[in-house]
Amino acid sequence: MKAFPTICRQLRSSRRFSLEPTAHVDFSTSCACSRKKKVSPYKEVDQGKYSDLVQSVLSSRGLAQTPESLFEEDNLLYGPVSKCKPPKQDEKARVPGNWCPLFNPERIKLNATSTPTIPLKIPLQRNMIPSVTKILQQTMTSEQIFYLERWKKRMILELGEDGFEEYSSNLFLQGKRFHKALESILSPQGDLKERDENLECGYVESVQHILKDVSGVRALESAVQHETLKYVGLLDCVAEYQGKLCVIDWKTSEKPKPYIRNTFDNPLQVVAYIGAINNDANYSFQVQCGLIVVAYKDGSPAHPHFMDTELCSQYWAKWLLRLEEYTQKEKNQNIQKPDQGTE
Repeated sequence: MKAFPTICRQLRSSRRFSLEPTAHVDFSTSCACSRKKKVSPYKEVDQGKYSDLVQSVLSSRGLAQTPESLFEEDNLLYGPVSKCKPPKQDEKARVPGNWCPLFNPERIKLNATSTPTIPLKIPLQRNMIPSVTKILQQTMTSEQIFYLERWKKRMILELGEDGFEEYSSNLFLQGKRFHKALESILSPQGDLKERDENLECGYVESVQHILKDVSGVRALESAVQHETLKYVGLLDCVAEYQGKLCVIDWKTSEKPKPYIRNTFDNPLQVVAYIGAINNDANYSFQVQCGLIVVAYKDGSPAHPHFMDTELCSQYWAKWLLRLEEYTQKEKNQNIQKPDQGTE
């Protein structure tokens, strides 16, 4: 303790050090030139309007957040939540009530050596039995109807009523010519000159790589009827594709359809024809596979969608459900008709 006063006396006597108070000096890291202070943008905010929100947020600090408090905070920040009911889902997959097998156990599978010389071509008889096309059209889902109507309205806005009718007519004619061309190419009785002319068609060019794998044609543009389920149809072709006997359905499209799901109800149409062939006395063979070929007008390679036995069985169950739905609708309409007549 004695050493400290001694050091102080030595400092006073020294000329280099002074303990006299000096003028206060301020140091600043800012530039020498004066600048205006920035005005906070938050001063323009209506703080009274958001005082409840600020108070709520500040008062909740340090407290454990619960789901209820988070919902209240989100409600203040973003407003009330728009609630909607989730779509209803079937608890169990629907099963056809009147099950009928796709394949006929009593029918012997056709061998490759039993190919007929001339493909079958049975004309379609117009009668009261519903067609496959009509059944599928009458049982479209609400989602399918919505997209179809939206597409139709968009096309009418773009082309007009008359333009849309002409467009639809041209599509139908192009599809009809395409099927006629394939019939000429695949039939042994086809005109050679007509075949050469058909090769110039873009749709035919599109399916050239598919036709290389098609052989042993059994039927072309031939009618089928399911004798148990009571429906009829007109199939495009029955032939071997890569060695497997198939019902072949030729389709045209302006848009690429690389996946079978892009073909909508076409798989149901194919399995309906398969089931009919296997239960039609006019056909002595049995078919277990299907093929959907989507051809394009510009000649780009067509997309083949092969359906094996397992996949056909899956679509067959769906087809039976659509058939049941159609039958029920027809019954309901028949019940309502007498009531309407008495009014």
